[in-house]
Amino acid sequence: MRFSSIKERLAGLGGAKWEVHSRAKTLAAEGRDIIQLTIGEPDVATPETLKEAAYAGMRAGRTGYSDGRGEPGLRRALAARYSATRGREFHPDQVMCFPGTQTALYAVMQIVAEAGTEVLVGDPMYATYEGVIRASGADMVPVPLRPENGFRMAAADIESRITPRTRAILLTTPHNPTGAILRPEDIAAIGRLAIEHDLWIISDEVYEELVFDGARFVSPLSQADLAERVVAVASISKSHAAPGFRSGWCVGPLEFTAALLSLSETMLFGNQPFIADMTEAAVRDGSEVAPGMRARFAARADLLARRLEGETALYVHRPEAGMFAMIRTQSTGMNGYDYALDLLEKTGVAVMPGTSFGETLKDWVRVALTVEDAPFNEAIDRIVAHANAKQARRA
Repeated sequence: MRFSSIKERLAGLGGAKWEVHSRAKTLAAEGRDIIQLTIGEPDVATPETLKEAAYAGMRAGRTGYSDGRGEPGLRRALAARYSATRGREFHPDQVMCFPGTQTALYAVMQIVAEAGTEVLVGDPMYATYEGVIRASGADMVPVPLRPENGFRMAAADIESRITPRTRAILLTTPHNPTGAILRPEDIAAIGRLAIEHDLWIISDEVYEELVFDGARFVSPLSQADLAERVVAVASISKSHAAPGFRSGWCVGPLEFTAALLSLSETMLFGNQPFIADMTEAAVRDGSEVAPGMRARFAARADLLARRLEGETALYVHRPEAGMFAMIRTQSTGMNGYDYALDLLEKTGVAVMPGTSFGETLKDWVRVALTVEDAPFNEAIDRIVAHANAKQARRA
C-alpha cells in the first residue's frame, strides 16, 4: 500500500528516542527494582477542585460540540490572564484552544511553515519538536544551546543559520530539558533578528509557573514591537498537574488566529466544553499545586548537584525552572547514551540520554525531579556509587 510523504518525514522520530525509558519499564515488569527518572510528570494528583469543575460541567450537560476557537469563557479568562502578565492588552479572539500544548504547537507550525522552508530551534530541544516541524514539510535547523551560555539561545548563533528559507524561530522558555530561562536581553536580540528577516517567533511557555525562586520569566509576548510576529503556546498540564486532561492554547496576533481557525476547525472544534470549564477555573483561580512543585523540584535539583559534585566527578547543570536537571557524563568515560544504559543495567536507575533531545547533549543525561524524596535520594546514592566505581576503574 502507498503512504503519503509524512510517513518518511516522521520515520524514527517516535519511540526510538525513548529506548532507555522503554527498557526500564520492561525491567520493572520483570521484577527489577527500577527508579524511573525519565518522564516529567507532576508529582501530585490533579486537584480535586479542578476535577469537580469538570464533573459539574458534565452534570450540567456541557458535553456537546465546542466553539471552533475554544469556549468563550475560557478564551476570556486567558485573555485577561495574558493582559495582566504581559503588560499589554489581549482580546479573546487572540486565543485559540487545543487539546494540550502539543496539539497547539502542531497546528501553529502548520500555519507558519511548509515544504521548502526552515524553522530554527534550539539544540537540545523537547523530543517532539523535530516531528512537529517536519510534519509541516519544513526542515528543522538546530541552533546549539551552549553550556557556557547557560543553555540559553544566543542571537549570534541564530543569525549565522538564517537563510532566505527561514520562516520561524521556535523558543522554549523555561526550557525543557535544561531548565534555562531566556533573559530580557536575549529576547530583545532575537526579536531584532526576527524583525530584520521577517520571521515568526513561536514561544513554548508551558513551564512558566514552575520558575524557581531567584529566577525571572519574561515572555516574548511582552515586547510590543514583536506583537505581530509572536505566538505563544502553553497548557495546564504542568502548572496544574493535569496532563491527562489535554487542555492547552495558543496566543498570538488577531491575523494569525483568524488564519488558524480554518485549520483548527478542520482538525477539531476546540476543547470539550466541560474540560474548558475546568480550565477556565484553573486559569482564573491560579494553581494550588504549582508552588509546592516549584519548591520540591528546586530542592531536589539542589540536592542532586550538591551530592554529585561533592562526592563524584560528575557535573550537574542547575536548572532555573521546570522538572529536570542535566548531568554531564564525561568523567565516567562514557557518552550520555552509553552511561544511561550502563546506569540502568547496573543500578536500576533510569535517566534519559541527552541525545534524545539533540546532539549538543551527547555527553549529558536528563534526570526527572518528579519522583518522591525517598526514591530520589536512593537514586542519588546509586548514581554516586556507580560514578565512583567508574572513576576507580579509570584511575
